[in-house]
Amino acid sequence: MKEIRNFCIIAHIDHGKSTLADRLLQMTNTISERDMMDQVLDDMDLEREKGITIKSHAIQLKYAYTGIHPDHAGQSFILNLIDTPGHVDFSYEVSRALAACEGALLLVDATQGIQAQTISNLYLALENDLEIIPVINKIDMDGAMVEEVEDQIIDLIGCKRSEILRASGRTGEGVDKILEAIVERIHPPKGQPDAPLQALIFDSVFNSFRGIIVYYRIMNGRIKKGEKVKFAATGTTYEADEVGILKMGLSPQEEVKCGDVGYIITGIKNAKE
Repeated sequence: MKEIRNFCIIAHIDHGKSTLADRLLQMTNTISERDMMDQVLDDMDLEREKGITIKSHAIQLKYAYTGIHPDHAGQSFILNLIDTPGHVDFSYEVSRALAACEGALLLVDATQGIQAQTISNLYLALENDLEIIPVINKIDMDGAMVEEVEDQIIDLIGCKRSEILRASGRTGEGVDKILEAIVERIHPPKGQPDAPLQALIFDSVFNSFRGIIVYYRIMNGRIKKGEKVKFAATGTTYEADEVGILKMGLSPQEEVKCGDVGYIITGIKNAKE
C-alpha cells in the first residue's frame, strides 16, 4: 500500500481539468499517442459536446518517480485518479469521489482566478481531510495573472507560495512537477489488508452486456474473484463474477487489494441496488 496514491482534481468548470488529466495519462504512458483524443476521461457523447464532465471516472496510472526526494528515489507508484465533475449540479458525486481519496489537486485557471465552485468543492475536500496541492493552470495564456492568482490561493488555504505549482495542461509544462508532488505530499492509503472486506462505492455505470459495473475504493481487506460480497445499503449478497482495476478500459484481476480502486461486476441489473 505504500506505493499507492489516491487523488482527484478539484476545479471550476472550464478551468482545464480534463486537459490536465489527459497530460497526466500521456506522461505516465497510460495512453498511447494514437489513442490520445481530447478529454479522454469524458467518454459520454454529451460530455464531449458540452465540454463538461458529468460522470466521475477513475483510472490507474503507473508512475516511475523522477524527483529528488530520497525516500522515493527509483520507486514506481500506482496513482489512482478519481475524476470528479466540476459542475455545481453534481456535488453529491463529488463528495463520494472525494471520500475515496487521500489528496486533491486544487486547479485554478491563471486567467480567471478562484471561482465559486472551486471553493465549495475545496471545503468538501477539507472536510474529508484531503491533502491539497494547489496548481495554477493555463500559465501559457496571454491573460494569465499568475502572481495575483497565487495571492488568492494563499488567502484561501493559507499555504506557502513555494507550495503552489504552475502548469499548462495544453503545453504539458509543469506536469512532471505535479506527478512528483502527488507522490511526495499525498500520504498512502491507510487500512488493514487482513481485516474483513470493506469498500466504499463511489460510482456505478450501466453496461448493456454486463449489467451494472460498480466502482469502489477498498478501505479494509481485499476482494477476490468468485467471492460473495454483501452490499450494505440493501443487505443483498452477490457473487463477484469479475473484479479488476480501471485502466483505459476494464482490466480484470484475480483480486483487488486494500487501498486500491477497482470495479466489480456481479450481474446486478438495477442501479438502485
